[in-house]
Amino acid sequence: MSEPESAGEVQGRTFLVTGANTGIGRATVAALARQGGRVYVASRSREKGEEAVARIRAAAGTEAVWFLPLDLADLDSVRACAEAFLARGEPLHVLVNNAGIGGAHGLTRQGFELTFGVNHLGHFALTNALLDCLTASAPARVVTVSSDSHYSARGIDFEALRRRAHGITGLREYAVSKLCNVLFSQELARRTADTGVTTYALHPGVVASDIWRRVPWPVRPLMTRRMLTVDEGAATSLYCATSPDVAQDSGKFYDKCAERAPSRVATPELAAELWKRSEAWTAPAA
Repeated sequence: MSEPESAGEVQGRTFLVTGANTGIGRATVAALARQGGRVYVASRSREKGEEAVARIRAAAGTEAVWFLPLDLADLDSVRACAEAFLARGEPLHVLVNNAGIGGAHGLTRQGFELTFGVNHLGHFALTNALLDCLTASAPARVVTVSSDSHYSARGIDFEALRRRAHGITGLREYAVSKLCNVLFSQELARRTADTGVTTYALHPGVVASDIWRRVPWPVRPLMTRRMLTVDEGAATSLYCATSPDVAQDSGKFYDKCAERAPSRVATPELAAELWKRSEAWTAPAA
């Protein structure tokens, strides 16, 4: 795995990475910690999260890695995570929206299709809860791990986002959620123009990570046997989070540490509609 090009882009800066107890999130945190970053590991499992923190601290030779509880399938947990970070009173230079699931079946605590709820809606709520802090810490970045699977999504059936997924693999719902990641990054870029906050969506490569843990056996090993390692998959996340080469760019899509044109379906109009609905869906109850 390639490390950030310059420790100057990492040293002393604060990062929050979701889904960072395992997979490419953990590999991302480990690389940032080795380069002198202050890193928060946000994940659902306290036991696994704290274990990951301990191992990363030991390997990187630093104490500047901490755990935050975060269940992206529960918007109350998302808000609590943001509040816990803000209570620490420190800047936030880079938010990496890394966590994701594939092959999921079910609903979030607030009644959204589970893959959409975790991959997009939870991250939407988290980013907006931390946006003032990011802006005050500028230059700052929001990096969202999408996928080239978003090319296979033909659009968004907004009504379907309130129903359980059907089918064995859940790949259709996964593709839609990853399209939402791209649209979110584009619209966030438009909304944060001239604030010093830049945004990036990326394809990490096809990675054999825990994102596929919900795909049933024996389909899962057939899907993952030729995929990239998690260290290889973290390279583009690290590039978007730290590289000076993209410091002035915003709202673009990256693959293999290079800009790539997103799907034609990813229009400003659809991005604005998704943002409007996401904003309403994540608003705290009165």
